[in-house]
Amino acid sequence: MTTQPKNDLRPIRSPRGVPFLGHTPQIPSTNPVEYFGELSKQFPEGLYGMEIAGIEQVFVWDPDLVAEVCDETRFFKQIDKTPLAHVRDYAGAGLFTAHQHEEEWGMAHRVLLPAFSQRAMKGYYGQMLEIAQNLVGKWERKEGKPVNITDDYTRLTLDTIALSGFGYRFDSFAKEDLHPFLKALLEALVESLRRSQELPMMTKMRKADDKKYRANIQLMRDLVENVIKERREGKGTAEDDLLGLMLEATDPETGKGLDDDNVRDQVVTFLIAGHETTSGLLSFATYSLMRNPQVLAQAYAEVDRLLPGDTVPDYDTIMQMDVIPRILEETLRLWAPIPMIGKSPIEDTVIGGCYELKKGARVNLLEGPLHTHPKAWDRPEEFDIERWLPENRVNHHPHAYKPFGNGVRACIGRQFALTEARLALALVLQKFKFVDTNDYKMDVKEALTRKPGGFELKVRARREHERTVFGAVDLQTDDMREQAAVSGVGVNLTVAYGSSLGSCEDLARTIADRSERSGFGTTVVGLDELGDNLPTEGLLVVVASSYNGKAPDNA
Repeated sequence: MTTQPKNDLRPIRSPRGVPFLGHTPQIPSTNPVEYFGELSKQFPEGLYGMEIAGIEQVFVWDPDLVAEVCDETRFFKQIDKTPLAHVRDYAGAGLFTAHQHEEEWGMAHRVLLPAFSQRAMKGYYGQMLEIAQNLVGKWERKEGKPVNITDDYTRLTLDTIALSGFGYRFDSFAKEDLHPFLKALLEALVESLRRSQELPMMTKMRKADDKKYRANIQLMRDLVENVIKERREGKGTAEDDLLGLMLEATDPETGKGLDDDNVRDQVVTFLIAGHETTSGLLSFATYSLMRNPQVLAQAYAEVDRLLPGDTVPDYDTIMQMDVIPRILEETLRLWAPIPMIGKSPIEDTVIGGCYELKKGARVNLLEGPLHTHPKAWDRPEEFDIERWLPENRVNHHPHAYKPFGNGVRACIGRQFALTEARLALALVLQKFKFVDTNDYKMDVKEALTRKPGGFELKVRARREHERTVFGAVDLQTDDMREQAAVSGVGVNLTVAYGSSLGSCEDLARTIADRSERSGFGTTVVGLDELGDNLPTEGLLVVVASSYNGKAPDNA
């Protein structure tokens, strides 16, 4: 509840609208979020208001105001009054579209969280690699010919989440046209965005569009329900994947399992979120590399060092990369695939000390203006991967970068997306040189997410003289030298971990194993088990992390 004196409040300014219709008539039918971002240049205070389809909305991008709106004690993720309300028509109460108060959200979140840990990524890696190699195979067959970069990355990411998560093969690279599921999904997403920007009476008048929308939803549901049916009948594979987990696991808090409708909603959700955003990220990253040859040269050098010749990348090598992850992070800063996040105040409140927001108001975080705000970023429009070096990262504004959302409703699949993107980008850079014969100009296409439209490049195999040659490095020998330089004989070492998803436990055991080889007497223990019984002699190492600001389960 706000206690701000009324005379301290300021009105939230708005662009000029139309009497009775507000701002609805001026919202373009294509790329509305890009339009909202352009409007932000007129409001240096970092927010403005609009009335769209009869709904009062506030758009926010100043990092300090965003910090307040991301305070989960004051604001929640809004589904109603946003495009996600229409995505619920086909994704139901999936993780992305469920209301936070719905029991299904909490149950599914707790059941699925372990499936997206760093530890779990190793289990998915084989399928990720197989599909990435399918992409490489297609491009090898297209040697010297133009390929639609965005479409092929979309094939890649759809096939990857389907195979890794549900044991289902779309076999998208075996067909020239996009899979009917993809076409239905894209059309449904575009329609969802359109419905959120128009008056309900206008939606009802578009009867042919509504009929097509319903048909697309039915096509998607039929496919997903068939995948689930085959798994239940024992015809599917990979019983320990996401689908197997949803069908068999119980919520540790309630003891309940997910019902069939919710399993279907979650599968649809992962097929949407698991491919749309990552394909956009890879497409924008490739575009950015073409526009920044000095960064492309760094990426090639890293790939040539870690993956010389035709070396097949393994999981550990992909995780050693430094340049490619920074390319992906800078791409997400300038080209966040989800360009807007919906929030709403839990109670009447005031942000910035003077802007009043009523309970339930629709508040939109604009990613583009936020990620390029001069308050938070030097040379904000420049593609600069040096921003993401550790010594520079620590100086970032904590709320000026939100490509994966915020708090407990942040993207559960972040590690999956980034692992898949690292692998795919590394593999195509190992194999190919891109040629932009048409001097492509960015043409962003928005649905629920955004991607480059009509993005075609020619690809050809890299030649030997184009590769950077490095001297052979025996990493194992170096590791052994490091261990030999430290002797722990006669010294006890306790390694304690706090871990919800297993990553910190894995790291703790790695530290203990290496220390044991150097002579330490090692003990590995969970923080809850350790409690107040701190060792009185020897060394203690604690490995722990938080999950979206919350302590791990066993700490």
